[in-house]
Amino acid sequence: MNELSFVVADNEGSVELIPVVDGVSLMPLVGEYESAHGMRPSSGYCGLIPAHFNFGDLRTYYLGQNDRQWPGTGRMWLLGCDCGEVGCWPLEVTTTVENGQVTWTNFRQPHRSAWDYAEFGPFIFEENQYRHAVAGAASAAST
Repeated sequence: MNELSFVVADNEGSVELIPVVDGVSLMPLVGEYESAHGMRPSSGYCGLIPAHFNFGDLRTYYLGQNDRQWPGTGRMWLLGCDCGEVGCWPLEVTTTVENGQVTWTNFRQPHRSAWDYAEFGPFIFEENQYRHAVAGAASAAST
């Protein structure tokens, strides 16, 4: 099982939520994968900045189950562009919740449909630990 946590950072006065998998920020994880697989430009991501986009309730958003789910039900943007606009350069993932687990699979960069993330992930989290990490991030974003 993987373990999820978040770095809560300041991005020019707004809260930025950066997913951390097994103690490593998702930004360098995906950046290194993209670079090693010849994907150019690689990386260029930042965390989600809830003040810049209405994600709705982050506790359901990070489960892929929000009424305002972006980019669609069962999918979510984990990272956005380093300019702060999530839709400019998002990292997308399929999120599945079943049997006490939350799984991230089918990563993709929607602006580069030919890029292949088949060897990136899956990341599988114990559901209670995942929900606890997300609740902490959501609480930090609302302050």
